[in-house]
Amino acid sequence: MGAMGVIAIMAAEDLAKTADIAAALSIEALHGVPYAFDERTHALRAHRGQGRVAQNIRRLIEGSEIIEKYRKGRVQDAYSLRCAPQVHGATRDALDYVRRTLEVEINSVTDNPLIFADAEVAISGGNFHGQPLALAMDFFGIAVAELANISERRQARLVDASLSGLPPFLVEDSGLNSGFMIAQYTSAALVSENKVLAHPSSVDSIPTSANQEDHVSMGAFAARKALAILDNARKVIAIELLTASQGLDFSRLLRPGAGTVAAHDCVRGVVPFLKHDEYLHPLIERVEALVCRGAVTRAVEEAIGPLN
Repeated sequence: MGAMGVIAIMAAEDLAKTADIAAALSIEALHGVPYAFDERTHALRAHRGQGRVAQNIRRLIEGSEIIEKYRKGRVQDAYSLRCAPQVHGATRDALDYVRRTLEVEINSVTDNPLIFADAEVAISGGNFHGQPLALAMDFFGIAVAELANISERRQARLVDASLSGLPPFLVEDSGLNSGFMIAQYTSAALVSENKVLAHPSSVDSIPTSANQEDHVSMGAFAARKALAILDNARKVIAIELLTASQGLDFSRLLRPGAGTVAAHDCVRGVVPFLKHDEYLHPLIERVEALVCRGAVTRAVEEAIGPLN
């Protein structure tokens, strides 16, 4: 379970950055206002992850002509936009806890019995018990599922013309074309699956070995589920990058922030603007491949410097 956890945490830390990028793209596409990302707000609630995400979003949208034009259009945006630092940030803090737990675990001795050669002593103990990892990987699953949950909510706004001010389902001739409707369906299905997968394994136990092993962690299940949740979340974030890039193209006369431009251009390198209905699965797969390789994050960091 430790090995699965290490694989998961390394991928999730990059996905968390990509989620910030996707959120910034959606904020620009939806003509969001920047007030919720003001540094002064986040200094008053000093959760580290929240501050990191707010700073990322400020840097991503910095210099945006879109944000500047529409900044006086409303006082505040919906939660899925203005609370991105609080939600993404809570996931960041959870991932920090998971990383610390894994670092301790992979540098520990978990055999049983433990042989202390110098003292010629063998001690039977419980260092093998997986509870620390089971709890951490359950927390991981819940935290990563939330990145996908809020991403899907932003996608729902993007495809809803009554909320976005954009063409219905982000496509021209929407009565004839369904555009990104099915893409949002896909995200909705994936986040719903994650809600089931995020049920904690660590609250379960079943005795074995004639009740000698009468409490077990179920940590391996927790780690396996965490990887499944991560895979689903990658797909959801990829779909947000795809839909937000499409939405941003409807404001093409105004220049977005340098960070969002880099992300948009990275997506457009593999998927063109959707003029009419196409089979979406290959398009989603192409963007998901970018996410898996960390290509979107690298493109943005080359443009504006390292993200938090």
